Amino acid sequence: MEKVTAVYSYYHYNFRDNFRGKGERMRYVNRTIKVNNKEIKNRLVMPPMATSKASEGTVTPEHLEYYDEKTKGGYIGLVVLEHSYVSEQGKAKEGQMSISKDSDVEGMSKLVDIIHRNGSMVLAQINHAGSSTLVKSQEYKVIGPSAVKNPALPAGDAQMPAEMTKAEIEGVKADFISAAKRAKAAGFDGVEIHSAHSYLLNQFYSPLTNKRNDEYTGSTISGRLQLLKEIYTEIRAALGSDYIIAVRLGGSDYMEGGSTIEDCVEAAKAFETWGVDLIDLTGGMCRYVRNDCTEPGYFKDMSEAVKAVVKTPVILTGGVTTIDELENLLAMEKADMIGVGRAILKDSAWPEKNMK
Repeated sequence: MEKVTAVYSYYHYNFRDNFRGKGERMRYVNRTIKVNNKEIKNRLVMPPMATSKASEGTVTPEHLEYYDEKTKGGYIGLVVLEHSYVSEQGKAKEGQMSISKDSDVEGMSKLVDIIHRNGSMVLAQINHAGSSTLVKSQEYKVIGPSAVKNPALPAGDAQMPAEMTKAEIEGVKADFISAAKRAKAAGFDGVEIHSAHSYLLNQFYSPLTNKRNDEYTGSTISGRLQLLKEIYTEIRAALGSDYIIAVRLGGSDYMEGGSTIEDCVEAAKAFETWGVDLIDLTGGMCRYVRNDCTEPGYFKDMSEAVKAVVKTPVILTGGVTTIDELENLLAMEKADMIGVGRAILKDSAWPEKNMK
């Protein structure tokens, strides 16, 4: 029924656009969408974008001002906060926000209150950098699924990680679960587990960086997803069935020998079986860009393939800068929600200008 309605709305949208003026059109972006037990008022997402405004991981007044400015008026349906590290060892770079200790909750709560007061929903994105860290530390060693340098980093920045022991894997799992509990305590509407852009969980997913031969083996999809599955399962048990848990997946590396769109489809089917509420698709070892494609929604080959096999809502981000591009991607059923990043980063008034 949803598909029939969507097709009708597409032609209805074009008819009104052509004959009654753009101001009266029925727009996909204004349709509500239900995720878990919460209704999000529209399909516009502000994706996570690092601001490097934190002071030793702590939320600063600059953060509060920044998110207040971006979300004023409540035109954005869903905000996914910039990635926050689950442990000091998992810190990606200086200036990154922390969700690694209980004292972080106070600052996070202030951010959540501002975004909610402005009228948007917000997810916390929790992350461990693994071998993608740019921090040179004497206290913490660099870890990864295998002793393989991160292919997403310039050769001069890539550090050789130590292959994680079972004890270290258990420690990382505990860090993610604790971080998710802090997110709920801070008042976030949900949590997004970051498994993209060459960070630790993405390193387990990619055959370029996962050379293990145990239960986390890089030779099978199930092995490459095993750590993510364990983290998701424990977070779900801790936070309950009615709390939004999203996964951001770097579904394809777009590199020879790396993860593929076919892998992404299998992963998405697994996510639906687990009970994941929202699938947020982006790049893997290629990070958030594609050298071979720059058109709006340049990861839509992934999102379209995933939407064909799951009912779980899918977010697509990448290269979308105009409301017409966003509308077309929704009309063509490339995704259920669309992230607009750089356009909002450059112009805080973008949502107001385009969502009225």
